[in-house]
Amino acid sequence: MKIIDAHSHLWLRQDTVVDGKPIRTLENGRSLFMGEIRQMLPPFITDGHNTAEIFLSNMDYAQVTAAVVVQEFIDGLQNDYLEQVQTKHPDRFLCCGMAEYRKPGYLEQARSLLDRGFRAIAVPGHRLGTPDGGRISLTCPEMMSMFHLMESRGAILSITLEDGAVQIPEMEEVIGECPDLKIAVGHFGMVTRPDWQEQIKLARHRNVMVESGGITWLFNDEFYPFKGAVEAIREASDLVGMDKLMWGSDYPRTITAITYRMSYDFILKTRELTDREKEQFLGLNAARFYGMETELDLPYIKNMSE
Repeated sequence: MKIIDAHSHLWLRQDTVVDGKPIRTLENGRSLFMGEIRQMLPPFITDGHNTAEIFLSNMDYAQVTAAVVVQEFIDGLQNDYLEQVQTKHPDRFLCCGMAEYRKPGYLEQARSLLDRGFRAIAVPGHRLGTPDGGRISLTCPEMMSMFHLMESRGAILSITLEDGAVQIPEMEEVIGECPDLKIAVGHFGMVTRPDWQEQIKLARHRNVMVESGGITWLFNDEFYPFKGAVEAIREASDLVGMDKLMWGSDYPRTITAITYRMSYDFILKTRELTDREKEQFLGLNAARFYGMETELDLPYIKNMSE
């Protein structure tokens, strides 16, 4: 089965500020995260470098063919590093560029990212708050100009939204204005929050997909085998069709609690989905949407504990 991860993260170091609070890489996989110490990476990554090479080792072990690398403000801008990753491993990674949307001027930053070869751009729409308590609109003139630019260049928009239906009217306007812009909505609509189905319904539009990055985090209290997550995937499929849904791991944050393989094998083992639905969700849909045609023979490696 071809497996593609539609939501992952890479960085060399975290060194940024979000909402006036610092985020800094420490040691032993820990980070200073907005006022507290958090286990950001597995503790054996002692230098805090969340690199493509470590991820590739995890991907090969878990038999994952390729991955989409998105970006988030909490990791800082990683464009320079991800450009290197994309150049070095074009058959394994599709990396999203990201601009500094919290300040004017990001349209030209996005243009530069596309000129540098990024095929997708990430927008952390849930982190567009302003110091005065407001929020940058997804339909403001500069943002809409960026979306039109992306549409004209054939770039993909990877976006995460605020909980619930807060940004749905704006997204409907974006989709209406840019009907040929391919959009991947992240975090499975923040599935454990109220009105999450409204984000899923965006995938009823022709060029919109939904990916499940972070779904095991959202169902962490339930834990493996994440029966609630499977039920949510079934419900989302009833709303928009399984051909509109993609698996994402949210690597590496989720593997502080589970292994990378566990982030998808609960799908393989469930009886609530057909074999065809599993193939679609875990890889075929992402391969089609992102144009990731990589074919690899990644054999299963038996564990010492088996």
